[in-house]
Amino acid sequence: MLKVDGIGVVYGSKGNRVQAIDQISFETRRGEFISIVGPSGCGKSTLLQCLTGLMKPTTGAVLLDDEPISGPPAGMGVVLQEYGRSLFPWLTVEANVALPLGRSGTRSERQAAVEEALYRVALADAAKQYPWQLSGGMQQRVAIARALVVKPQLLVMDEPFASVDAQTRIELEDLLLQLWQGEDMTVIFVTHDIDESVYLSDRILVLSSRPSSVQFEMQVDLPRPRNQLTTKSYPAYSAMRTKILEEIMGPQERSSADAMAVGADI
Repeated sequence: MLKVDGIGVVYGSKGNRVQAIDQISFETRRGEFISIVGPSGCGKSTLLQCLTGLMKPTTGAVLLDDEPISGPPAGMGVVLQEYGRSLFPWLTVEANVALPLGRSGTRSERQAAVEEALYRVALADAAKQYPWQLSGGMQQRVAIARALVVKPQLLVMDEPFASVDAQTRIELEDLLLQLWQGEDMTVIFVTHDIDESVYLSDRILVLSSRPSSVQFEMQVDLPRPRNQLTTKSYPAYSAMRTKILEEIMGPQERSSADAMAVGADI
């Protein structure tokens, strides 16, 4: 469905050039849930901007259903980390959710689509409220509803649960799985949280340090449907989590950690 073909990104001008992405290639299957993880500053957000058409890569191309992405494509929903910045505080919840619809369809059709999206994220009763009247978790649900209102084939999420508390994060993770399993929708999920990536994904891509490339790929074959208690108790879950952490830490940090562990034993 989505093909990332050897993209590279270079910032700056001649004599002051910074390469953020070296060369990244991967493909997604329709209905797949992919997480992208990596060390801080490795270029995850730059990659996401290329995937959504907000940035043109210096080299390579991104294709959606074999068509090059040159701008934000129809059929793609995007959810960002900073829900406080992505929602308009002077608009009601239902008006925020309706924004991607523009003038498409009739007014009654647009209203029905908004009501359905809010119902799916359990916010049907909050339609007339304003974002600033809601908790952080509820605001992020509004942002998710806005992405879903266009019934996207592809949902791209940039650390969407990083700004909420731990309990809310668990609730939003399970909400996302419920929504994804009910749709023929591909999800690309950028996160710093290793546990989250293993819990949610079919496949995990680990990016290297800048300039980034895909240094490791893991297939997550944990049974579905998943839940927070059972899934995270599997030995395979812990093994996958440890492997991803090792890949992100790199050999130097792993050696330091091993030395500290030996010292602690002594």
